[in-house]
Amino acid sequence: MADRAMALNSSPAQDGANYIGYVVGGGLKENLRVRLTVPANQVQEGAFVVVESGEWLFYGLVTDLQLGSTDPRFADEQSEERLPAALAALLHGQTLYTNLEVLPALMLEQPPDPGDPRYSRWWQEHEKNPPRPLPIKTIPAHHARVRLAGAGDVAEIFGDAGDKGSFVVGYTREQGHPVCLNLDKLVQRSSGIFGATGTGKSFLTRIILAGLIHSNVAGALIFDMHNEYGPDVNDSDRNITLPGLKSKFRSKVRLVGLGRGSDFRGVQADFNLEIAERDIDAADIEMLTRELNLKETTPTTLAALEREFGSNWFHEFKALRYGAKVEDENGKLVDAEDSVAKWALKAGINAAAAEGLHSKLGRVFSREYIVTTPAADTVSEIIKALEAGQHVVLSFGKHEGDLDYLLVANILTRRIRAAWERKTNDYLRTNKPELKPRPLVIVVEEAHKLLNREMAAQTAFSTIAREMRKYYVTLLIIDQRPSQIYDEVMSQLGTRVSGWLGDDLDIQAVLSGLAGKDALRGMLARLQPKEEVLLLGWGVPMPIPLRSRRYDEKFWAELLGKDLGKADEARIMKEMGF
Repeated sequence: MADRAMALNSSPAQDGANYIGYVVGGGLKENLRVRLTVPANQVQEGAFVVVESGEWLFYGLVTDLQLGSTDPRFADEQSEERLPAALAALLHGQTLYTNLEVLPALMLEQPPDPGDPRYSRWWQEHEKNPPRPLPIKTIPAHHARVRLAGAGDVAEIFGDAGDKGSFVVGYTREQGHPVCLNLDKLVQRSSGIFGATGTGKSFLTRIILAGLIHSNVAGALIFDMHNEYGPDVNDSDRNITLPGLKSKFRSKVRLVGLGRGSDFRGVQADFNLEIAERDIDAADIEMLTRELNLKETTPTTLAALEREFGSNWFHEFKALRYGAKVEDENGKLVDAEDSVAKWALKAGINAAAAEGLHSKLGRVFSREYIVTTPAADTVSEIIKALEAGQHVVLSFGKHEGDLDYLLVANILTRRIRAAWERKTNDYLRTNKPELKPRPLVIVVEEAHKLLNREMAAQTAFSTIAREMRKYYVTLLIIDQRPSQIYDEVMSQLGTRVSGWLGDDLDIQAVLSGLAGKDALRGMLARLQPKEEVLLLGWGVPMPIPLRSRRYDEKFWAELLGKDLGKADEARIMKEMGF
């Protein structure tokens, strides 16, 4: 409480406040107008500013800069060419100006001055419940002073790096103050990381995942299509090799390869995932409708297969022969007993539809990671690892086609969803703290392939985005085309981190459902192509553009502190003569 009082009592002047102007108009709907008293090049779009008005501080973002004049003639005439420099400068100072548009976001009550008779009573009233930033409900007074936010202001709104669950994701662009993301809030709802190709989405995702793993606020299951998260990676821009999550969190991260003999760029997998034929449901095949170009008759055929063969339908259907014929006693060619057509006739299914489905499922039948009897139940092994506090990176290796990604991710996620629902129900029934499920974040790359309008209703991911928050499971989706993700799924995303996007539809999708999206649209479109992102949504109190952290050894040194990796330990032991 003493620290809180000291922070609230510290005056802007003591903190070296950087005043930039004063309020001259505006409102809640049309934003605030601020007359700039410093050169316009000292402030840029997206600047985090504070308005001081009486006993309230108002926090907002600069969304626009506009040139103005007391009379249009002064703006049209180049007085500096016909007047002495000193006189022209004086004239400009009186007649030409720059206004800021500020999007107000939050307001915070401040205590009276220590010499004010109300000071003691104010602290008595707020001792147990210190004032916190509130959503904007009113506006500051005319001529209220405006300053750039200082480090204390940023920490007040976004949290301090030393606070539990606070993770530095980047820095303010003007003064480099650290901006924290609340990891506890991040994992409470599904979230998304977006940006055009080449904007650094993968590096930013690694940074956030490293924070999640280090803080242990949730488990992570990462569907790694391109071997970008578990093993060490090469940064082609800087021509250096950067450590992967496994290198820094050896005991916490398990590498799982898809199929026998998988590896991670020469790094041996902890174990390999094989899927039993009995684990494949008809719904998993329906999810492949667009990828396999399945017909509208497919659900009927699949229902007949499950009705006749039960959970073993995939194995039995695979064993049937396509187009198999035999001669009958009259020498005529008829369908063989083990043919697809013969089964369809017995089951009352159109033979052409059944044969068409069997032919198209040939791509699935040939997948080497789908086996009759796996050496071990590796799907359950993944679930046990996640329940035990570990994190799993599933590499698709050579199986990186859309078919493999759609099928495996959906099967595994469906099993996880069932396990976490069961664990949550047990916890709610018994109310035993030890039974509370560990929050789980499922990381999905190329999310539009699983969550587009056609596929969203058929996959477990859509259900997770809409309903699984109450079962402690959320998604972290990564994509360069957010406009192709089903809008119902986008509406469920809490925290959104977006790099530069060049397509208007993608920008609109990222900002959908957010207040002040019109003001933020230009800000998002004008981000630098690399290392600048717009942070907004559930995990942060207000939107803010920032310069993201770099994924390098400095990042790891700041994150892990004195924690040493095995390579560092070996080097130190060698230097000591052991």
